[in-house]
Amino acid sequence: MQELETDVLIAGGGPCGLMLANELGRRGIRTLLVDTKPGTAFNPQANATQARTMEHFRRLGFAHEVRAQGLPADHPTDIAYFTRYTGRELARLSLPTAGQAVRNVRGMGGSWSAAELPHRVSQKFVEAILRRHAQGHASNDIRYGWRLEEFEDTGEEVRAVVCPHLNPLPDGQGGSQRVRAKYLVGADGPRSFVRSTLGIAWGGGTGVRRDFMGGVMFAVYLRAPRFYAVFPHAQAWMYVTVNAQRRAFMASVDGQSEFAFHAAVHEGEDPERWTEGDARRVFAQALGREIPIEVLSFGTWTAGHSLVAQTFHRGRVFIAGDAAHLFTPTGGLGYNTAVEDAVNLAWKLASAVRGRNPPALLDSYEIERKPLAVRNTGYARHFADSVGLFPARPDLELEGPAGEAARREASLHLNAHVRLEFNIPGVTFGGRYERSPLIVAEAGLPPADEANQYVPTARPGGRPPHAWLEDGRSLFDSFHPEWTLLALGPQVPSTAAFEHAAQALGMDLRVVRHPAPALCELYEAPLALVRPDQIVAWRGSHARGAERILRKSTGFSW
Repeated sequence: MQELETDVLIAGGGPCGLMLANELGRRGIRTLLVDTKPGTAFNPQANATQARTMEHFRRLGFAHEVRAQGLPADHPTDIAYFTRYTGRELARLSLPTAGQAVRNVRGMGGSWSAAELPHRVSQKFVEAILRRHAQGHASNDIRYGWRLEEFEDTGEEVRAVVCPHLNPLPDGQGGSQRVRAKYLVGADGPRSFVRSTLGIAWGGGTGVRRDFMGGVMFAVYLRAPRFYAVFPHAQAWMYVTVNAQRRAFMASVDGQSEFAFHAAVHEGEDPERWTEGDARRVFAQALGREIPIEVLSFGTWTAGHSLVAQTFHRGRVFIAGDAAHLFTPTGGLGYNTAVEDAVNLAWKLASAVRGRNPPALLDSYEIERKPLAVRNTGYARHFADSVGLFPARPDLELEGPAGEAARREASLHLNAHVRLEFNIPGVTFGGRYERSPLIVAEAGLPPADEANQYVPTARPGGRPPHAWLEDGRSLFDSFHPEWTLLALGPQVPSTAAFEHAAQALGMDLRVVRHPAPALCELYEAPLALVRPDQIVAWRGSHARGAERILRKSTGFSW
């Protein structure tokens, strides 16, 4: 059996594993990624990339590629609710098209002051871009059609065996390879082999029953070329049906004919036995009539999860993404939380591989990310309750006063709900590592954590406030890929102490100067230390204690 030596072994080639490979690859860390699938996703799966995730894609240089995928640039990205798709419209949230988002973002402030706005794009397109860029790094070895068969953490390294999954070699050889890695990351989904091998149990809630988004759901990836010909309303991105017969939601994949359709399954139904004919039947129930469709794939999944693993690592083995937390997909938080896991873990793994930081730095991954997983699964559960516990009574489709009254009530609730679930700058930007041992904490309380409102603040532990520079760049575009010391305003104290301390600690730190007074006012300090994952680690008005600040931020002193 051949033996391969690498720095980081990643099990799982979804958004989390691929993002991790990109972050490690750009740092030159030897990375082997294996995934049992033959390639990136065929089914649409997650369909919403939040603004913070788009900012990370921008940091890596390919946000514009992601934004060019999915819906055409002029296609509406509204979320709309109907009795049936050919029935009455009940509620709608109008949102900018992809083309408008690029233009509008430069004029937005307050909660939506950002380098990027959200983008409605299927995960299948995102994964293909992530894979292409991950394979472009010379230090990466990306292998689809391979599986992690076994592993052992010896304390000094991780010893593993990987082998071809789809087409084993003849004569029982199987092409298996022994792997010696410094670290292993299980980004291998909700049925994670890595998590189960480690014996890490789930915490949180599961099995929640709701009329909608709680229980078994039937998913159909379909092509319906005549949908827009029979659809009597303005186009949207997300189409939701609310009726007593069949509740469903459907996301447009390409803005033309492809859709990701998901329907609630009623008690007594057995969707595991359903056929393509049943897929057509259930879609017709949501549409309100029959039209020809091509069923590309179908299957079941379960809503009603808000699970978080009890621990995110054991020794040299870590878990991330759906292996570490499992969501009901309201708000689109699962995939976006997984990307943030990778961004957080990657720079810490890279530092540990290079021997620049103590092993304690890696302990901060769970300390920082687990509370965010609990927070985000809680938000998703709240959104699911808001829409799924609302009763879809038969009155909604009646003619006359009773039907009109039922529809008015539904419109009031759903117009409030759609803003609760889909206008979420607080969820997107407001996650904080307030109690992290790597953060130089400040006295007082941070802004309230609210789903629909975000208060920009440079208080350590959160995302840096955003601004557009006079030269047209985003402030974030000026950040160093690793550590950034922002020197803001016309009168900046000396930064020499930070520069000398960083050199002594082996930190890749760059001082970035912006003399505009408005930036100093925005950050409420002339100096701010920004981590590689674009989190404020410290801010202040002078450089005294620079060595202490940098040692704490990198895990040398807790």
